[in-house]
Amino acid sequence: MVTGGLGFIGSNFVLYLLAKHEDITIVNVDNKSTGSNPANLKDIEGSKRYRFIKGDITDSTLVKKLVKDKDVIVNFAAETHVDRSIANPTPFFKSNTQGIFTLLEAVRASSQDVKIIQISTDEVYGEIATGSYKEDDPLRPSNPYSASKAAAEMFCSAYHRTYGLNVVVTRCTNNFGPYQNPEKFIPKTIVRAILTLPISIYGTGKNVRDWIYVLVHGQALDTVVRKGIPGEIYNISGGNELTNLEVVNRILRIMDKPQSLMVYVEDRPGHDLRYSLDSSKIRREMNWRPRYSFNSALEETIDWYLENEEWWRPLATEDVLNPTPWKSRR
Repeated sequence: MVTGGLGFIGSNFVLYLLAKHEDITIVNVDNKSTGSNPANLKDIEGSKRYRFIKGDITDSTLVKKLVKDKDVIVNFAAETHVDRSIANPTPFFKSNTQGIFTLLEAVRASSQDVKIIQISTDEVYGEIATGSYKEDDPLRPSNPYSASKAAAEMFCSAYHRTYGLNVVVTRCTNNFGPYQNPEKFIPKTIVRAILTLPISIYGTGKNVRDWIYVLVHGQALDTVVRKGIPGEIYNISGGNELTNLEVVNRILRIMDKPQSLMVYVEDRPGHDLRYSLDSSKIRREMNWRPRYSFNSALEETIDWYLENEEWWRPLATEDVLNPTPWKSRR
């Protein structure tokens, strides 16, 4: 069972699994909220190995029914946009924290041997000036989104230790690729470059993120499903640490757009300067390696948005399409 499978990372994972493995069937549970898009999985709607159920993972009655006869649950269901979590934290607590609690309780009540993969984020660690976080480092979330994900992890750890549930947590760096909502940094930059609109740079643009192609993340999760040890945490990173300025510059260069499109705007509250993960554990224990370079993955992503305007255009909010950057400092 995949939860949140109509979202960006979840839908890419579903497509990857069905293409990679002929011996599995997938039930996708999604509440069709802000980050969901049925168009992501339109091509497999008729597949005998795929079934969609509209539902919310905070609905305990529904979840108890759905966990029966499942051997793996991969929980992608989450509210993920930091800016929206700052404006209204409540949906983030409900989806991200209460959601995993409901799943854990349903599995505990079922007495089944179900493996749960909780998809977390590098943001639970908070920022780091130098070096890279390892799995046993303390968590210091900086915003409501990352706090809700950190709380979810604590429930996973407690339910493994107290009840013996087979729970594995993964923490991944920033994803990018096809089907990502245009409100997110890389697709928003691509879309605004396509439309020759100003591209907003928060603060100085020197905030650093380690980017990973969504298909590479999917390959790592497939490995964790099969080899992950109960109670363990695995960092997943692409090894592509870049400042926001560097990412925008690469996109503009690939698309042959002028750098003059960049406009610096007021920084957002709680904006961490740098995230960095040490993923040597999964590389060492599971022999996993990223199979895409950042540049080739970025080129594929840009090509996908250029070829799929009918997909992103209905999702483009006023913030994405507004010709005037938000809170411009110029």
